[in-house]
Amino acid sequence: MKDIIERFIRYVKINTRSDANSNTIPSTYRQVLFQQMLKDELEQLGFDEVRYYEKNSFLIAKIKGNSTKPAIGFIAHVDTADYESENVKPQIIENYDGNIITLNDEYNLDPNSFPNLKNYIGKTLITTSGDTLLGADDKAGIVEIIEACRYFIGNTQDKYGDIYVAFGPDEEIGKGADLFDVNDFPVEFAYTLDGSVLGELQFESFNAAQAEITIKGVSVHPGSAKNKMINANVVATQFHNELPLLESPENTDEKDGFYMLYDIESNVELAKLTYIIRDHDKTIFNHRKNMMFKIADKLNNLYQANIVSVEMIDQYYNMKEIIEKDMRCVELAKKAMLKLGVQPQINAIRGGTDGSKISFMGIPTPNIFTGGENFHGRYEFICVEHMVLATNTIIEIIKENQ
Repeated sequence: MKDIIERFIRYVKINTRSDANSNTIPSTYRQVLFQQMLKDELEQLGFDEVRYYEKNSFLIAKIKGNSTKPAIGFIAHVDTADYESENVKPQIIENYDGNIITLNDEYNLDPNSFPNLKNYIGKTLITTSGDTLLGADDKAGIVEIIEACRYFIGNTQDKYGDIYVAFGPDEEIGKGADLFDVNDFPVEFAYTLDGSVLGELQFESFNAAQAEITIKGVSVHPGSAKNKMINANVVATQFHNELPLLESPENTDEKDGFYMLYDIESNVELAKLTYIIRDHDKTIFNHRKNMMFKIADKLNNLYQANIVSVEMIDQYYNMKEIIEKDMRCVELAKKAMLKLGVQPQINAIRGGTDGSKISFMGIPTPNIFTGGENFHGRYEFICVEHMVLATNTIIEIIKENQ
């Protein structure tokens, strides 16, 4: 626990926030600096073949195996979400008593608002100071992978194959794994350490796309606008109102898909709407994408002009499509958890991980818990005892891998 706490607190204090508006690789240079620090630390710890690849900003290292067991990989991302991440001040709450946790003068972690806190009575929690996120997503994954691998460095007692680790950028903005090179990561399967609560084991994710809607209006003086003006603001609202009202993130859960209006810039002459589209089912996913084009066609016909255009980009796909063909990686993780007394919680991610993309590159990559909750904001926290169990899960996976 001591080593995990020390490393975790040291890492989360380093700002590695990504930037969706950047076109560089990675999106922020502070991620490069963190990767360079990690590279030095892995070399000092005794990892083999520690390499930072400028082509994709992945840091990849290896621990040479002492047997003919298959190679296995573990992956985490270095960036944090789009939320204040400068001057992170973690707070350690030992032997949590189930009551309100004061973050600062304005914000609290209240069990009435966050009933999940009751699951951690008697545990050691690390919280924010109320002004920033914590960054457990995914600094916790990095820590757990490193601490698990330390167990095998110089270990001649246990038999294990080659162990590969990869720490990558820009997962939070959906770009990090786009340039991942499987040739640099020669494993049969891998795991992302990017989950949440104890026992979480996920091999099913959303199919995901982003739609950019551009609406070109006609601006004339309102006093002489009849039969001339096309108000892009109005057309934007018409477009959005064509979508099913209840098929939005705030009205869906479990395997329900949705449309989310992510961003809007609008005036009379020009409107731009950005949507994210999500569904676990590939057929319904494609229907959702087609819906955007059908609405555009309907409005263009209504106004007798090509004023609405749609640009669609697929972001990632449901990794279940790949992993269900060979479930060894899932069964191995379940076996490791059960050996530690952890009940596997197999559920579908209402989102995606780097594993969603890497699975389609040829490496089946399910996702494992880290022990944190309430990611991406000031109410984020993590349970240290569950970080230990995540670390031990990695160790058992490596031991049990055949």
